[in-house]
Amino acid sequence: MQPVKMYTTAVCPYCIRAKQILKSKGVDAIEEIRIDMEPEARMKMMEITGRRTVPQIFIGDTHVGGCDDLVALDGRGGLVPLLNAGA
Repeated sequence: MQPVKMYTTAVCPYCIRAKQILKSKGVDAIEEIRIDMEPEARMKMMEITGRRTVPQIFIGDTHVGGCDDLVALDGRGGLVPLLNAGA
């Protein structure tokens, strides 16, 4: 399974929902980068993604986007293949 990295904050309901979706697809480890505790991580996230909002989700080297993007990807049937790519 591809590694999953997610930029998050402590009280973000979209972050919680995204984690629930990923876990329901078999993801057991998510590298969480808390931008509310690491201001420099927020700047890096914005440089990489061009976005200011959380979550920002990466599966392997692919930037999925936010929670709505994750839901849309799953709805198109693309989430599981992306998670399993290279397995």
